Amino acid sequence: MRIIAGAAKGRRLSGPRGAGTRPFTGRAKESVFAVLGAAVEGARVLDLYAGSGSLGLEALSRGARSVTFVESSRPALDALRKNVVAVGLGGTVVADRVEAYLERGGGLFDLVFVDPPYALPDEDLDARLAVLSDHVADGGVVVVHRPAGAAVAPPASTMLVVVDRRRYGGSEVWWLRRETR
Repeated sequence: MRIIAGAAKGRRLSGPRGAGTRPFTGRAKESVFAVLGAAVEGARVLDLYAGSGSLGLEALSRGARSVTFVESSRPALDALRKNVVAVGLGGTVVADRVEAYLERGGGLFDLVFVDPPYALPDEDLDARLAVLSDHVADGGVVVVHRPAGAAVAPPASTMLVVVDRRRYGGSEVWWLRRETR
């Protein structure tokens, strides 16, 4: 894995040991950032289920103002912390479960990456999106990575609406936008 563009272009990233995580493919990551375009610059970013930090670090490399990485897996945290130091662009690492972090309230974000384990049931993801909605700024974007064919349907009360959906091999990426309050 590498940073694709920006200030840290070409920097290698370490992956967590073991088979518990699945990295975002380079092709999918390129597409996500092409769709996001200039919206990354100056954004306050939240990277949930951060794993190695590939998405949040890519955002920092492309000019994001700040990134908060939330991860609970020990092997992933080890790789994430190593990558944050190696890339050298900052970022805050939170060692916690996503649901606990969201319940405590972690601020307001312009861009959120949600890349949960494929085994996470759709109903559980929907519940997390419902809580997450309160942490997304008006007009903010939530990018969700799921296995192909999974349902991503945020509850109507979230004010998150699906604006795009693309398939990459065995996975899909969904873009949700937070409507104005």
